Amino acid sequence: MFERIKKTSAVLAAVVILVTASQQLSAHCQVPCGIYDDQMRIKMISEHIDTIEKAMKQIAVLSNESPVNYNQVVRWVVNKEKHAEEIDGIVAYYFLTQRLKPTDATDKKQYSQYLEKLELLHHLLFYTMKAKQSTDETLIPKLREILKKFATAYFGPEEPHSH
Repeated sequence: MFERIKKTSAVLAAVVILVTASQQLSAHCQVPCGIYDDQMRIKMISEHIDTIEKAMKQIAVLSNESPVNYNQVVRWVVNKEKHAEEIDGIVAYYFLTQRLKPTDATDKKQYSQYLEKLELLHHLLFYTMKAKQSTDETLIPKLREILKKFATAYFGPEEPHSH
């Protein structure tokens, strides 16, 4: 009986570790596989922004009800934060580490484009953090505008564009 409990505990521990590890790798691995879908990542960020906006609205509505359903408020807060973290992951682990390559500063045009993309990604991270910290819906248009500017800087003015 004791052996069976030990085996069951070991299997459960392995499942917990696998689930936890798989959640950490969801943005994109850092193995140079060459499989990239840049437009999909932009679309994913856009969908995460939409979800953050919906969560902000739901938090506001639910917070004004009487009595307040704190369980639902907390669920929307957690959901909002989860989607903000997804944006962070795509920006950091996909674009910054895999897709944006450092350029030679002596090539002024290329270096200027590189700096523009870095700045836009930093702004995206900054305003995502602000959205995570609050329910300020004025952040949503800023996030959308920055994402649009980044997509234009990254792909060029014509979309769709393969990279």
